[in-house]
Amino acid sequence: MRRTLPNLLARHWRQLALLLLGVLVPLLLFADLADDVFREGGFAWDRTVLGWYVAHRTPELTALARALAVLGGLRVLPVVTLVSALLLARLGTRAHAWFLIWAVAGATLLNALAKLMFQRPRPAELGAVLAERGFSFPSGHAMSNMAFGYALVLVFWHTRARWPVAVLGLGWALAVGASRNYLGVHYPTDVLAGFAASVAWVAGVYLILGQRWPELRRSPLGKRAVR
Repeated sequence: MRRTLPNLLARHWRQLALLLLGVLVPLLLFADLADDVFREGGFAWDRTVLGWYVAHRTPELTALARALAVLGGLRVLPVVTLVSALLLARLGTRAHAWFLIWAVAGATLLNALAKLMFQRPRPAELGAVLAERGFSFPSGHAMSNMAFGYALVLVFWHTRARWPVAVLGLGWALAVGASRNYLGVHYPTDVLAGFAASVAWVAGVYLILGQRWPELRRSPLGKRAVR
């Protein structure tokens, strides 16, 4: 039977929606932010937002932000990612395990390349709590932790745990991103760009690996999937 456009749309609407909302829209957002940073040095509200954080710092919030910096950094997140992937593999779903590894590792590598390309200085002059090395755009913490959180959402989307995982995973990524602004080591546009690039990367990896491993679009928990 000859396939028509309406039939194709009806059959593959989930993949098309993920392509549009998960890849194309975040890429356009990242391109817009990157263009402004490259041409103008960023938005005026970057410093306004950082100033607001400086005015609302407390010892307790600073300690929490420092803890998030460590937990979401290169010393801890790779270990958490590997342990999570091994647990998924033990459930018998290697496709989900490899997807999680590719999502986080790829986002981390892309972040390093993007920083070398843009070479935006960090906002140290605005009262940074920490002395961070390297460039600022896009935020590595925001990018890698959003990759981890968003990948987990996609892994568990076909289970009863979809919404708890979504709240915890995305909430964690947002908290880490906000902590980078609170600590004064990244501009808000660094964090937003990191989120956008990460979402586009993870969604793209999901679509590509889903063609090779169809089980990636099914529950890693077997019969406990949500239909």
